[in-house]
Amino acid sequence: MTTVSKLSESPHPSLSRNIQTEGSDPYPLHSLHKLNSSILCLAANEQYIFSGNQDNDILVWDKKTFELKATLQGHSRSVLALVYAEDKKWLFSSSGDSTVRVWSTITLKPVSIIDTYTETCAGDLYSIAWCPTLQTIYIGCQNTSLQWYRFTPAGSTSNSGTTTPNGTVVRKAHKFFDSYPQFERKPADLNANNPITPNPFLSSEVPRLEVPATNVIESEHFGYIYCMTVLDNFDCGVTLATGSGDETVKVWRCTSSGPSLVHTFECNYGAVLALVAHGETVYGGCQDGHIKIMDLETKTLVRSIIVQEGIDILSLSLIDSDLYASSANGQVKRFSGSFDCTASWRAHDGIVLSSLITQRVNEDGYMLVTGGNDDNIKVWNVVSPVPRTSGEDAIPSDCSSLERITYALSKFVSIPSISCYLHHREDCRQAAIWLKKCLTQLGAKTQLLPTSESGSTNPLVLGTFTGNQGPSNRPRLLFYGHYDVIPAPPEGWDSDPFLLDGRNGYLYGRGVTDNKGPIIAVAFAAAELLYKRSLGVDVVFLVEGQEECGSVNFACAVDKYKDQIGHIDAILVSNSTWISEDTPCITYGLRGVIHCSIEICNKHPDLHSGVDGGGVAEPMKDMVNLLSTLMDKKQRIQIPGFYDDVRAQTEEEKELYSRLASVTQKAASYMTDRWREPALTIHNIEVSGPNNSTVIPGSVKSQISLRIVPDQQLEAIASSLSQFLLSSFDEFKSTNEMRVDINNHADWWIGELDHPWFKALESAIREEWGVEPLRIREGGSVPSVPYLEKAFACHAFHLPMGQSSGRAHLPNECISLNNLQRGKAVVARFLKKVAELGSNC
Repeated sequence: MTTVSKLSESPHPSLSRNIQTEGSDPYPLHSLHKLNSSILCLAANEQYIFSGNQDNDILVWDKKTFELKATLQGHSRSVLALVYAEDKKWLFSSSGDSTVRVWSTITLKPVSIIDTYTETCAGDLYSIAWCPTLQTIYIGCQNTSLQWYRFTPAGSTSNSGTTTPNGTVVRKAHKFFDSYPQFERKPADLNANNPITPNPFLSSEVPRLEVPATNVIESEHFGYIYCMTVLDNFDCGVTLATGSGDETVKVWRCTSSGPSLVHTFECNYGAVLALVAHGETVYGGCQDGHIKIMDLETKTLVRSIIVQEGIDILSLSLIDSDLYASSANGQVKRFSGSFDCTASWRAHDGIVLSSLITQRVNEDGYMLVTGGNDDNIKVWNVVSPVPRTSGEDAIPSDCSSLERITYALSKFVSIPSISCYLHHREDCRQAAIWLKKCLTQLGAKTQLLPTSESGSTNPLVLGTFTGNQGPSNRPRLLFYGHYDVIPAPPEGWDSDPFLLDGRNGYLYGRGVTDNKGPIIAVAFAAAELLYKRSLGVDVVFLVEGQEECGSVNFACAVDKYKDQIGHIDAILVSNSTWISEDTPCITYGLRGVIHCSIEICNKHPDLHSGVDGGGVAEPMKDMVNLLSTLMDKKQRIQIPGFYDDVRAQTEEEKELYSRLASVTQKAASYMTDRWREPALTIHNIEVSGPNNSTVIPGSVKSQISLRIVPDQQLEAIASSLSQFLLSSFDEFKSTNEMRVDINNHADWWIGELDHPWFKALESAIREEWGVEPLRIREGGSVPSVPYLEKAFACHAFHLPMGQSSGRAHLPNECISLNNLQRGKAVVARFLKKVAELGSNC
């Protein structure tokens, strides 16, 4: 329970809960071993497991007895990909020798050899995919080309390859793929012009087929095509997805005339090394340890899973809603349909290079087969998950959703992002990094925006959830929040303020109400709509890290990056609480604030009152007299013209405050004085010297603040305050000196109650809670809200989520689980209503 920096304890960024239980990991069934040969790829049918090896061979293993039944030889280089075509009973294999070979899985004999287009060497053939509808094999190549070969109804064509009289193939030299290091002093075409050594296993009568020039797409990717998968839907046609070293997944619509590019997903987390698909969803395993989940129907990235940062994901396998991810550290992890980690184990001593899920022979159940660079194939027993009851792409239940929100919030709260302490600056940066990764995993496109060149202020987090429903000119809603918190001295806390603690339906921790809890709730609301294909607006998150110390440099940074933020139609804020425990509220007003520092000093050091008392002009007396001029005996502020522009209270307001008084059991005047009337506060008086009763301090400082309301003019009031203090001090004819600094200010804000989006938010609250929400104002200030309204020329709307007992800025800050979940539900309802209203309101 301390506020010391916790840099060494920064939480893992993954939002996937670890919900493994004892015995949840699959148990091993068998191990298959091939000496000195990495297992690069796997395939299986009802009888065999096929493994493609680094030593050019394909091993055939019996699925029931796990015995080696045959070795398929023919490739002259490593076997890089295998695909089983059930309709043909064929096995396709691709290799570093630029060929695809076709094998009969009945006779285990070769059927044909497919040479890639010969005019430009394809290099290594990293990936292949078979489409039974089009009878086409698609080939992903090292030279970045996508090639395909379509079989005739008879299953083959005449040999169109180039062969020598003895049946060996001469391959043309390629200036890149057949080049040698300079120190070897060999011509580039030395290897290419040497015939491939004849293989006695292959008869010269095996047909050689060649990809024609018309079946090549050059350089659509700007990197090797490492992986691909076919979605063969008889109703919707054939879709091909290809993953590349250029960090993209491209989606192709395939017909008998070839593939045509439909969409490009920018994954931005290293090369895409593995792809697997189910329904309209494609999962892409990336080089930097992320799994990207892509929805083909809406063409959106709907989620990311962080498996382990910096560890390549080399293979993915899917059974129903369970996803198995195999990584370069030898680990395999299983993720449920709700993106939680349900199993994690070390499958190989080296790198897991390949995997597949196949049905067991003559038994119910499935096997996960993994291959590694430790020369082993491991076979694991796996169980298909319980089918979902509400559709294969449905988001999990509200209960699971709340658990995931709580899990994410626990990580967010654990970072002590205290912006007012320099020694927590790195904690603030880590909080920004964590939030960026959180929003990325939920489906947003994210980046950090610096607020100063020196790094002396904390960065902004910008994250955009792009809607996947409605027209292209969807409404764009900016959600503003802040990830920084105020200090949390341990006195008064019943638990560690930076360790989320759940008690009696409430979550306790610094920031759960102000403002980390609402940020997470709104993010999950947008993410779940995105995942359900129901997000009809663009939701732009703009989260700062300096709100608790005056939003330093916020406005300058927003002005600088306004083009990156984009057009905004409205602003949503959730940074306050209800006025009661039981009745939901909607906030429509905030007071502004002007912070002022005053210093009065003389030219003497601190003096002894017994020696010099009465002989010098004392700064403390001047300060007391000066502060007393600010208000009269009726507490009216004496600055000239201060009340001139304050709005008169309307009859409608009086009715509202009367209703609020009945709810809160407090006088209406109490709320009007706090919310709609200006106020002056003297915060402290500080003195130089030892601060004891015998010292005349040579310097005295005081901090005061003014809370201003509509329609007072911020700059005019600040100037009037300074002039009033200076003129009042001049009247003292004192020999002391005075300095006045306006060191922080924020304008007032009042909502547009007749705006259709305000009514939509009010309606969303009413529908979720079943009662009419209370319209309330706040006495405090959120400096960024009025600025954002002016910057983007639109209105802001304020949804409080915490209850009156939330204790923001106090010990035992808390938020109820019910409010957190229902706050998320209100936002989801609001986003749907905004989508229906459109951006023209």
